[in-house]
Amino acid sequence: MPQEGKFFDLFNAHAELIVLGARELAALVGELSDDVDSLASHAQAIDDYETRADKITHDTVALLHTTFNTPLDRDEIHQLISKMDDILDLIQDFAETMHLYDVRKLTQEARQLADICVSCCERVKSAVSLLNNMDNGPAIIKTCQEIDTLESDADRVMRTGIIKLFREEADVRELIKLKGIYELLESVTDRCEDVANIIEGIVLENS
Repeated sequence: MPQEGKFFDLFNAHAELIVLGARELAALVGELSDDVDSLASHAQAIDDYETRADKITHDTVALLHTTFNTPLDRDEIHQLISKMDDILDLIQDFAETMHLYDVRKLTQEARQLADICVSCCERVKSAVSLLNNMDNGPAIIKTCQEIDTLESDADRVMRTGIIKLFREEADVRELIKLKGIYELLESVTDRCEDVANIIEGIVLENS
C-alpha cells in the first residue's frame, strides 16, 4: 500500500484499541468486587492496549516525517493521533486510580458513565473508519454529533451522581473517591469529543 494510505490503517488500528480499552473499563466497573485477580486482569489488559496504542502513535508520527504527500494536512494528522492517544491514556489513568483508591463499590451513575464511555469510543472508531473517503462526510458529521450528544449525557449523569453523593454519602473518603471516579469517566467522553471536533474540522476542510 502507498505510504499515504498507511495513515488510515494506523488510525483504524489505534481506534480499535480505544474500543477494546473502553470495554475493559466497563468490565472493570461492572464486575467490581473483592476478586483482586479479576480487577488486575482488566487493568493489565488496559495497560497492554495503551502500550500498543503508544507504538501506533509513534509509528504515525514517524511516517509523517518520511512521507512527502500526506492524505490530510500534517497538523491534522498529528492532532488526530495525539488526541486519540489521550483517550486511552485517560482510560489507563482510570484503571490506576481504581487501584490506588482501592475502590470496592461503585454506583449506578458510575456504571452509566462507563457505558457512555464505551458508546463514545465505538463512535470514534466508526468516524475514523470513514475518514479515508470524504464522500462519507455526512455520515462522519452525524457520528461526531452523536459523540457530542453522548458527552452531554455524561455531563448530566456526572452532575446527578455528585449531587447524590453530597446528599447521601456520609463517609467523606468514599465521597471523595467516587467524585474523582465520576470526573475521570466524564473526562474520557471529553477526550472523545476532542477527537470528534478534529474529525469534523477535517471533513469540513476537505469536502
